[in-house]
Amino acid sequence: MPKEIILPSLSAGMEDAVIANWLKAEGEAVKAGDTLAEVETDKATMEFEADADGVLGKILTPAGERADVNAVIAVLLLEGEDASVLDGYTPGGAAPAETVEAPVEAAPVAKSSDKIAASPLARRIAAQKGVDLSGLSGSGPRGRIVRIDVERAAEAGAVALVAAAVKATAAPNLVGIGDYEEIPHTGMRRTIARRLLESKTTVPHFYLEADCDIEALMALRSQINEGREKADRISVNDFIVKAVANALAKVPAANAIWTDEAVLQLKSIDISVAVATDGGLITPVLRNADQKSLGTLSSEMKALAAKAREGRLKPDEYQGGGFSLSNLGMYGVKSFSAIINPPQSCILAVGAAEKRPVGRGDQIVLAPVMSVTLSVDHRTVDGAVGAQWLAVFKAGIENPMSLLV
Repeated sequence: MPKEIILPSLSAGMEDAVIANWLKAEGEAVKAGDTLAEVETDKATMEFEADADGVLGKILTPAGERADVNAVIAVLLLEGEDASVLDGYTPGGAAPAETVEAPVEAAPVAKSSDKIAASPLARRIAAQKGVDLSGLSGSGPRGRIVRIDVERAAEAGAVALVAAAVKATAAPNLVGIGDYEEIPHTGMRRTIARRLLESKTTVPHFYLEADCDIEALMALRSQINEGREKADRISVNDFIVKAVANALAKVPAANAIWTDEAVLQLKSIDISVAVATDGGLITPVLRNADQKSLGTLSSEMKALAAKAREGRLKPDEYQGGGFSLSNLGMYGVKSFSAIINPPQSCILAVGAAEKRPVGRGDQIVLAPVMSVTLSVDHRTVDGAVGAQWLAVFKAGIENPMSLLV
């Protein structure tokens, strides 16, 4: 019997992907471990490998088309099989359609949740979130309902309620808008929209603002960069990353994640840094940022940003992170409030530095001042903790030598 090639979940939360390119053609021999295709997820393009030997018998999802996770995208002919076994083949059984016995379709569907194939964790989460298991399709082995199936159903229900309310109060009126070009949503854009809507409708945000005098930082940066090649120069953003890591080390309560069962106090300081790409925003992660020098952080950030823009990030390079940083200062934005990146509890929004009056002893002088806004999940981080973290961050920025020791 031929083997169905299933599109696996290549990253956390992946729901579908585009088959960017098939690297094997129909009729070509395949060995386990061979790269079959390049798959474009919402975050990056990754390679998909074969897990068995055989011959690629039929491609069901051509290059350029989208497929759902766990969908059959191709069929592999095993040893001793030829293309004739695919006559009348339909995905889901790896056998001619006429051989599928009708009684299977007529089998009664169990209505009791006790008879539904689901993991214990999925049952517990379903009970907490009020999700009916009988209406779900499982993505686990043999169609078993697992945790992510329940969480997606709960999220979809919340999003649907919000969307219905928005539609009822502010239905779009396209009359009189003139000519336009319709741009289909990419996987990344759909994911961004889904996560931002989830964050803004389910996370209780509050905001803390501060102004940072960066005159000393700019002077130290100039001194450090003297004689360096342009590609190796330290940026203001590198100092900001270092100050974020320093503040998280001193105020660890801000380095936390909310779950329905408990607050997860993170032991490592991993900072997600927003990078703008042609497809949308992505947040590669600087791991153990508090343990790295300013130069190391700068080099790693440059490399991650380049890979993000080229769509070459690996899942472990953008998944996770306990705190996010978004800097729009290079666009001349004075200040803004960023949306929290669930399940994280905080994100720091950084604006442009501009000359403003500041106190120097008994005098008022003009100095470069940078405005920052900390968005906080109030379920996890209280106002006093957020204020303490912001004070430590400001102190690090205004006394940059303290970040180097």
